[in-house]
Amino acid sequence: MSWIKTIPYEAATGALKRLYDKVKGPDNNVDNIMMTHSLRPHTMKGHMAIYKNVLHHSQNTFPKWFLEALGVYVSHLNGCRYCFDHHFAGMERLIGAKEKSNKIKSAIESDLLKIAFSGKKLALMQYAQRLTVTPTEAVESWITDLREIGLKDGEILEANQVISYFAYANRMVVGLGINTTGDIIGLSPGDMSDADNWQHQ
Repeated sequence: MSWIKTIPYEAATGALKRLYDKVKGPDNNVDNIMMTHSLRPHTMKGHMAIYKNVLHHSQNTFPKWFLEALGVYVSHLNGCRYCFDHHFAGMERLIGAKEKSNKIKSAIESDLLKIAFSGKKLALMQYAQRLTVTPTEAVESWITDLREIGLKDGEILEANQVISYFAYANRMVVGLGINTTGDIIGLSPGDMSDADNWQHQ
């Protein structure tokens, strides 16, 4: 499951058990990425707060499937198969059309984004690529270029936060050897109107 010790749901007590109960899915399943926080539960609390607010909040303006697609692409670029598999499954479920999902997957895996994206969405996927692969080369023109094709600053911020969250999550997964053994792939917090509802479904 990971390269460090974890505390399973059945053995959890106190604050950890309460957090597990907030994030668990069917049959008390806790995703391995969350369980890997178990020796420092306060870090799970921070992780879930940013994850829910960045990716699963009602005030986001982009469709949820596109935010997931950004995360899938960043995970691909970072070589994080765990996040790729989880979030592709979530994106596929949201889109509800296998042909479109597979087209996006092909575009991401081949780095031929124009196969599946255009306009503002293509520009943000390209921004994700630059920010992930060459972050030290970031310049203000990256943002002004996005504005020039019609993206508003709030939209740019929304995408930036998703890209940045996945940089964090990918490093956690890769650095601690987290795998999907025992996970239910593709679950995510469902109630976007309640930032404190972390239940996976």
